[in-house]
Amino acid sequence: MTLLIDPPNSPGHGRLWSHLASDRSYDELHAFAQSLGIPQRGFDRDHYDIPAERYDVVVAAGAVPVTSRELIARLWAAGLRRRKAETLAPKRPGRPLIRAPRLRAGDIVAVVAPAGPVAADRLDAGLALLESWGLDVRVMEHVRGTDRRFGYLAADDAARAGDLMRAWCDAGVRAVFAARGGYGVQRMVDLLDWRSLAEAGPKVLTGFSDLTALHQAVASRLGLSTIHGPGVASLASGDDESRAHLRSLLFEPVPGMALTPAPGLALVPGRADGVLVGGNLALLAAEVGTRNSLPAAGSIAVLEEVGEPQYRLDRLFTQLLRTGWFDGVRGIVLGDFTECASPEAVQDLVMDRLAPLGVPMLWGAPFGHERRNLAFPFGVRATLDADAGTLIFREAPVL
Repeated sequence: MTLLIDPPNSPGHGRLWSHLASDRSYDELHAFAQSLGIPQRGFDRDHYDIPAERYDVVVAAGAVPVTSRELIARLWAAGLRRRKAETLAPKRPGRPLIRAPRLRAGDIVAVVAPAGPVAADRLDAGLALLESWGLDVRVMEHVRGTDRRFGYLAADDAARAGDLMRAWCDAGVRAVFAARGGYGVQRMVDLLDWRSLAEAGPKVLTGFSDLTALHQAVASRLGLSTIHGPGVASLASGDDESRAHLRSLLFEPVPGMALTPAPGLALVPGRADGVLVGGNLALLAAEVGTRNSLPAAGSIAVLEEVGEPQYRLDRLFTQLLRTGWFDGVRGIVLGDFTECASPEAVQDLVMDRLAPLGVPMLWGAPFGHERRNLAFPFGVRATLDADAGTLIFREAPVL
C-alpha cells in the first residue's frame, strides 16, 4: 500500500489542511485512517482531509509526503480520482441525480429479491428474456427462497440485504434488477452499508412498486438515478411495448424519450420542467419521517398505486400533503391506479387533494401495476406538457 499526503496548504474553516489518499484502494485508505482515529466524516470523495496539526503524526505512521500535484496525478493514474459531480453523495431535492452507464451486450447483471418471494415460472421467463438481450445474468443466493418465519419475505432481512450488497459491490456487475416488489424492502434497507455502495460507483438499479423505498434511499443517500420499471418476474407477462421500452432505455438511451407515447388527460393544464421523483404512493407516504425520504420540491412527481380504495388513497395523499412532501412540486403525473376505485372516483379525489397545489397535472401515464408498465428514470430532467398530454425526458436516462 502507498499512502500519500500533501503539505498543509489548503485553507478552510480558519485552518490549513492536507489531503491523505491511497493509490491502491479505498479500503486500505479507510483502514489506515481508522487506525489513527481519523473520523469517517473526514473522507471526501477520494481522500481524507487532515488538519495541519496532525500532519506529522500521519507521516510518522507511514504516509509518504508528496506535492499536491503528484498526489492528484497518482490518483488519476490509479483510477481512484473522483470528481465532485461524479461522486455518489446526497443531493438536495430537485437536483439532477448521477446517471449510471448504459448496458451493452455481454454485461454482467445481478438479480436480487429485496422483498417478497418469487414465482419460479415467472422468474425463469424473465431471466430468459434478459439473457436474450445478451446479458450475463447472475441470480443471487436467496432469490428463489421463502423465509421460514415470515412467508411474505424471500429470506430474512440480513440475507436479502447481503444479496444486494454482494451484487452491488461486485466490480463486474453493471446492473442490479429486482426480481419483484411486494412488502419487505423497508425492513432491509437500513441494513445496507451505504459507504460501500457509494464506493462501488454508479450502477443501474431497476424495479417498481415496493422498490420505491429503495429508489428513495438510493436517491437520498447516494444521489444516484435509478429506473422505475418492471421487475424480472413481470417482464415476460408484460406487453411487448413495455419490454421494448425498457431495453431501449437501458441499451440505447437518447434525450427525447417519452413516458407518454399516447397523450394523457390534462387534469390541470400547464407546462413544467423538473427532475422526476416518486413511485408507489403508499411507500412514499410510509417513508416520510425516515432519513431516506426524498420530497418533491423542485421536481415532477410521478405516482401510481394498486389495491387501495378511495378513502385509503385519500389518506395517503393527505399524509403527503400534511408532511410537506408536495411542497415546491412543479408538476404531477399520475400512472395506473389498479384495483383502486373507478378512474372517475380517483380523478375526483386527485382534483380535491392535489389540484389546489396549482401545478400542471396529467392523468393516464402508462406505468404501474398493469401489463403496460413503461420504465422511466428518477432524478433525470423532464418536461411535462399537460396540454399536449406528454412527459418527455430531456436527458438520456443512462449515460
